[in-house]
This record gives sequence, C-alpha cells and structure tokens, in this order.
Amino acid sequence: MVLATIDPTTRLAASTSLEDLETPCLVLDADRMDRNVQRLRSRLDAMGVSLRPHLKTAKSIEVARQVMSSPEGPATVSTLKEAEQFAAAGVRDIIYAVGIAPAKLARVAELRASGVDLVVTLDTVQQAEAVAEVSRWTGTRIPAMIEIDCDGHRSGVRPTDQAQLLEIGQALTAGAELRGVLTHAGDSYKGGGVEALRLYAETERLAVVESARILRTAGLPCPIVSVGSTPTAHHATDLAGVTEVRAGVFVFFDLVMAGLGVCQIDDIALSVLATVIGHQREKGWIITDGGWMSLSRDRGTGKQAVDQGYGLVCDVDGTPYQDVIVADANQEHGIIAVRPGSNVRLPDLAVGDRVRILPNHACATAAQHETYHVVRGRSHAVETCWTRFGGW
Repeated sequence: MVLATIDPTTRLAASTSLEDLETPCLVLDADRMDRNVQRLRSRLDAMGVSLRPHLKTAKSIEVARQVMSSPEGPATVSTLKEAEQFAAAGVRDIIYAVGIAPAKLARVAELRASGVDLVVTLDTVQQAEAVAEVSRWTGTRIPAMIEIDCDGHRSGVRPTDQAQLLEIGQALTAGAELRGVLTHAGDSYKGGGVEALRLYAETERLAVVESARILRTAGLPCPIVSVGSTPTAHHATDLAGVTEVRAGVFVFFDLVMAGLGVCQIDDIALSVLATVIGHQREKGWIITDGGWMSLSRDRGTGKQAVDQGYGLVCDVDGTPYQDVIVADANQEHGIIAVRPGSNVRLPDLAVGDRVRILPNHACATAAQHETYHVVRGRSHAVETCWTRFGGW
C-alpha cells in the first residue's frame, strides 16, 4: 500500500481550523519540525557525517520526506511494516535496526527482491548463520549490521568481546554480507547534563570505531560505522571514524528530551488537541477528553527533575500554561491540575474550550493516532492532514 497525503478536499472540507477538529487528535507544528530537522542536519553537515533518520517516530511518508536527504533515503526503521510501507513509497536505502528474528527473513528477502537495499541487524552467531542460509537459498547476499553494546543498555556485542565479534562476522561472510556495525547509546536518556551527554556520545563513538577496527584487522569488511540517539547526536563533539548518525525523535522532540536539556519546550512540534468536558472544582481539576488512549501511558518525565505528569498543558495556540499538567489520566479522561507544589491558578477554561498537550514521549503518543493535523506556529489553520501507520 502506497502512503499518500490525505486529500485536503475530502478531509479538510469540514475541518479547516483547530476549532473544527474532532478531539482528541494529533497536531503537528510544521514550522517547529522544519527547524528541528535543520538544526541536526546542519550540525552533522559541519562534522562531515551523514544523517540516516530513524522513521519509527514519524511512521509517515510525508514526514519522512521532510527528513530524508532524498526520496530514496537513507532511512532507519524499527519494524518490517515500516520497511514495507516506506519501500512502497519509493524509499530504497533502509536499515532495519532491530535484531532480526529468523522467521522474518522471508519478508526481508521479498523486500530485497523488489529492489530495496534492506539491511538487517543482529548480535548472535545463530542469527548470522540464519541470514547466511537464507542468502544461499535465495541466491542473494543479504547485508547485515552487527549491533554493538556501547553501554549495557540493551542488545549487542560488547566491543571488548573480540572473539564473538569475529565469529559473527565470519558466519555472515560465509554466504551473506557484512555491511558494518551500529550502536545506540540508550544510557544517554539518563541525562546528567551537558558533560554527561558528551561522555555518552564519546563512549558510543569509541565502541563502534573499536569494533570496526577489530573486524578490519581480521580482514573483514566494515564500510558502515553507525551511531544513533537523539541526545548524543546533539552533544557529540567528535565523530571521527563514524560514517553516519541515526536519530529519530529529534524531528518532533518531546518533554523527555526537554528534561534532558536536548531541546526547549518551544521546540516540541507534536501536541494532542483535547476539549474540556467538565470540572471538579473542589479538587482543582479540569476534565478533558484527552485520556491515556490519546496521550499514551508513558510517564518518562517521572524520573526527571520536573515531572510533567501525562503531559504539559498549553492553550490552543500552543503556549504552555505555567505549571499546569495532565496530572492523571483514565482511558478517555484527562485530569488537568496545577503541578504539586506550585501556587499558580488553573486557567479559566469553560466546557468546550480547547487545549493542546505536549507529550512525554513523542513516539508513544503519535502511536495512538492515525493522522497528523498540520499547522504552522500560532496559526489555527490546518493546512493538510498526513496519514501515519502502525503495526509490525
């Protein structure tokens, strides 16, 4: 199925402004998105490293076209559904950056047979042998990246485990193709300030550069050396030996990124538009139709210095109210309240008034919706709607 922009004549005929939209719904500020993309692209261009954007947050070809360097990519995905959807829209250079399950290799082979340079990721000999076996069976050498564990956060081969790294590389080259190494500095989400983020970035870089050296010294190919996380992409001071950077949430940003100091609140491009449906005045609550089904249950800021509840509340223009958050949420009810410890007053919102809620985690919030309603800046005009997809 080819992704396409929803026809404004059918979708926007009755919904041309934020006041007209059915709520809750997802709003995308295209001006903020464009600035976010340009910020990272300019930074990496100055460092001589290419950007391979991670499209798992966007899951939209229209957004992808704002981020990729060309209509054909390069791109990173986290599901084969994403790979299939973007491939159908003409993207040809894709890394599937989640460890490959052998049962999924038939879908990989099918995509590659259609002309897509789809690269898989792995960190075990068993996976490498499966990729090599399917490569021999299909008569095409499936390319794979070896995932490196740079911080003990998740998957990957430790760069100090030279024997395992070489065993995987040799298993791959016995039928498939070793395309390179990649890593993800998941620990960077712990924050700690600018110097800590710079250290995470350097630790990430050293892990893959050393792994690439080990492979090359053994006579194995390693053309791609890939790092990727939004915090480290914005704080790396040295990318020597790295060929590309993968990052995803930088396109929209969110409250977790703001809490880490990677962006400002005013950089967050996504919000959920919700309508006031009631009050519990004695409790200091405003009730909206924006519950956790529209916001997600992600409470990522709960571990940060400033807990934003289920989201930071803004007026319909997108300007945040001081210390007003979605303090609690049920499936279809959001409870707006003043942040604990603050002495500000709740905004005077009547039933029917609208608010915009900035998300803790852009990926999780966007996943609750099928459509981006695109606006620019403080304008209430909905310029267009872009579809997004889910699934695996």
